Amino acid sequence: MRLYHSPTSPYVRKVMILLHETGLIDRVALTPGSGTPLAPNLATTAANPLGKVPCLERDDGPAVFDSRVICRHLDMLHDGPRLYPAGHALTSTLTLEALADGVLDAAVLMLYETRLRPEEKRFAPWVEGQQAKILRALDALESLWIAHLEGPMDAGAIAVAAALGYLDFRYAHLAWREGRPKLAAWFEGWAVRPSFIATAPQDPA
Repeated sequence: MRLYHSPTSPYVRKVMILLHETGLIDRVALTPGSGTPLAPNLATTAANPLGKVPCLERDDGPAVFDSRVICRHLDMLHDGPRLYPAGHALTSTLTLEALADGVLDAAVLMLYETRLRPEEKRFAPWVEGQQAKILRALDALESLWIAHLEGPMDAGAIAVAAALGYLDFRYAHLAWREGRPKLAAWFEGWAVRPSFIATAPQDPA
């Protein structure tokens, strides 16, 4: 399999963490796939018409995307405990993953606003609205989801770890740990996992 990859994408990091945790890392070749909506990567768009990473080329069919689809696909290929559980538990895992991805969506939109849009066209209230989404999601993780996070590792927990890591990487000024001691303590356990250390983002800029 081949994974179109970016060293700074938190969505790619989700997939990479899962590959390390499941022992599948050696079965996937990495191909640079970074691009933006203004300058798409042609190799990536050939595999994924949306031009987004991660994108996984399979041996037996069209490429699959986005990160949630890739993670579900990879979870079927290893022999360990499933990261997407069966039965009613799956609903919670998928909702937690969606919440974490929503944090990433808002954070990436904030980044695009400052890096891709000319300064005279930037709209501060829109950026503040994205930041408000992030802060509400973090409060929900602290108050509603911490028991789930402290349970067996699943795809939702991986997504949350990737999201918090991205906030540290791009938005340290948000100081997301303040007022969220349980979430901060949970994340400290992730910070020392080999899969998390091995997938730390590297910004070429």
